[in-house]
Amino acid sequence: MIKYKLTCKKCDNSFDSWFPSSKEYEKLKNLKHINCPSCNSLKITKDLMSPNVLNSKKEKCKITKNEKYAEVKNKLKEYQKFIKNNFEYVGENFAYEARSIHYNNKKRKIKGIYGNATTEEVKELKEEGINTEIVPWVNEKDN
Repeated sequence: MIKYKLTCKKCDNSFDSWFPSSKEYEKLKNLKHINCPSCNSLKITKDLMSPNVLNSKKEKCKITKNEKYAEVKNKLKEYQKFIKNNFEYVGENFAYEARSIHYNNKKRKIKGIYGNATTEEVKELKEEGINTEIVPWVNEKDN
């Protein structure tokens, strides 16, 4: 079986139809048995279609966008939990605190800090040689 996307030249309606083979499509077209379901016109053209090939291995491994999104979101939540448990939250003072640690060799009980910084602040910190990373933050209230 082969599926073709067909278009009516008269009303510009587009529709799909199945045929046993390409020869059968041509035969039915020549016999004027293919018509538009909307306006009944016989002026039908066959459009290009990409083949739909099934691969059992790929189909078994296929993950939907929603499943992938949920997987990424769960991984981000794991990172967030690790960060919250192992680093000190400094809020909007992240750039100031990072500079204090870097330039003053300020000793902290906790290994590192996390907080909020603008893109410009992060860029400036990196230019100063202060190692920072941006971590996407998932709001726990979001679905």
